[in-house]
Amino acid sequence: FLFLISLLYMNAQQSIHDFSITTIDGKDLPLSSFKGKKMMIVNTASKCGFTSQYMELQNVHEKYADQLVIIGFPANNFGGQEPGTNDEIISFCKKNYGVTFLLSEKINVKGAEIAPLFKWLNHQENNSFKGDVLWNFEKYIIDEEGNLIQRFRSTTKPNSTKIINLL
Repeated sequence: FLFLISLLYMNAQQSIHDFSITTIDGKDLPLSSFKGKKMMIVNTASKCGFTSQYMELQNVHEKYADQLVIIGFPANNFGGQEPGTNDEIISFCKKNYGVTFLLSEKINVKGAEIAPLFKWLNHQENNSFKGDVLWNFEKYIIDEEGNLIQRFRSTTKPNSTKIINLL
């Protein structure tokens, strides 16, 4: 029964703007506040081989902030690579990478406790692929109307021409 309710809820969301998140500092943030801007959604981790992408995400944030909102979603779903608390995560990100782009509270991006946003993102039709997140630092590019336009696996860097050309 809960599965059916979950499916109905997931299907009720027509765009990413129908969701709200809780930021890493505990504030509720409706994603509708970003209508008219593109978004990059990234599941992150502090102890991963791809963690250095925080620096590239920060550089893209600084260069394209007028047209792109980046939101990192810390998750401990892959190899225990994000064991920290929200306070530890934000401290790590600021100290080591100077992160000023948005971070959500720590969430799950797969499994039974998957956050509704990622459940929705993972089932959107687009020109790349759909299904579960495979590892940390997957990137979802969202258009100004809140639709998923492209998804990239961890190996595609945030500042790659594949991503920048979509902005």
